[in-house]
Amino acid sequence: MSVIVVGLEQRHSPLELLERVAVTEAQLPKALGRLRDQSNLSEAIILSTCLRTEVYAVVERFHEGVDELQEFLATMSGSPLETLAEHFTVRFDDDVTNHLFTVAAGLDSAVLGESEVLGQVRRAWEKAQGEQVSGPVLGALFRHAVETGKRVRSETAIARGITSLSHGAVALAVDRRPTGLAGAHVLVVGAGEMGEGVVQALAGRDVAELVVVNRTSERIESLVSGLPDALASRVRTDSLDRVGDHLTEADVVFTSVGTTHPLIDRSMLEAATADRDQPLLVIDLGVPRNVEPAAGQLDNVVLLDMEVLRTAVADALSGRQEEVAGATRIVTDEVERYRVASRVRNAAPMVSALRAQAEEARRAEFDRQRAKRSDLSDEQWEQVDAVTRAMMAKLLHQPTVVLKDAAGTPRGERLIEALRTLFDL
Repeated sequence: MSVIVVGLEQRHSPLELLERVAVTEAQLPKALGRLRDQSNLSEAIILSTCLRTEVYAVVERFHEGVDELQEFLATMSGSPLETLAEHFTVRFDDDVTNHLFTVAAGLDSAVLGESEVLGQVRRAWEKAQGEQVSGPVLGALFRHAVETGKRVRSETAIARGITSLSHGAVALAVDRRPTGLAGAHVLVVGAGEMGEGVVQALAGRDVAELVVVNRTSERIESLVSGLPDALASRVRTDSLDRVGDHLTEADVVFTSVGTTHPLIDRSMLEAATADRDQPLLVIDLGVPRNVEPAAGQLDNVVLLDMEVLRTAVADALSGRQEEVAGATRIVTDEVERYRVASRVRNAAPMVSALRAQAEEARRAEFDRQRAKRSDLSDEQWEQVDAVTRAMMAKLLHQPTVVLKDAAGTPRGERLIEALRTLFDL
């Protein structure tokens, strides 16, 4: 049995490939169901964010498992396997733990220490649990990853200032406009986590008006209800299918909608900017992209996507690197703590089986002797029972300690195999 992760991530893949393999929330149940049907996979979790799509899995046969996950991602993306092959990253066992803990800590994000990724890790695990694809191995791994992410943010200053891509996008908009966002008419397309983050980041900006459009009104109402009164009085809401009507009035547009195809095309933006004196600034936070890339060629449109945002945020946060060393030490500490706990968990079933077999043999012999002899009282038989249980516990104590200490190592595997052979476990 091996724990592996196969996927594509920002450092090794262009945005065009990342958006092809991205798994939207609507696609997730079907995707997890396909993984559940793989005979070689006993557990799986899909982590799909704006900067990575990865499948974590517990597999019986390592090489076959890697091939299956690569083929799965290629099929989900609608791309030939050969197109993705050179961009795949593959990790296994301890490297999986170190990678996931690093991701949860925000050390492998466009925004160092970003808050959004920790929630994405937790929800990926919860979704897999809900679809009955995750089990005890990945459950323990992801639970500890979330704990690690929380510890890094509480014990270091890595999350100070800009803490999410949403806040980074608003900061980028301020930087790209001569007057910042003061007096601007802002349109936010999508009220999911990213859209909510944008709206919250706008709370401190003196915008003239904020329009939020979304597929469901319930989500918008929940978002707006938490805004300060000063901003809430300048907020209008509408349905997503009316986004075209609001483009004409907007000075700045932020988009973040889960979709497989562009929601806003070139013709919509061309019509919305036909009579403008100032260009329309559009920041596309979607992966896959929400805005047709060709719209960026229009004279009156400035279109920025995740590639631009990623670079801008990295430059803005270059001073935060001093916190990386402390965060990395925490991750290293938690990886080792997880490995120790994992060794004990892996040995536990064999220890339980050995003790159960010994107890079954002791009890069977005890009952056999008691049935044959009538010269001992009930009190004396209780003493015999206690003595034999104590003897068994002492005999099994040292094998138990050695097995737990060696669990997770080649020596541990040899000991477990020897126990299976010697005691037919």
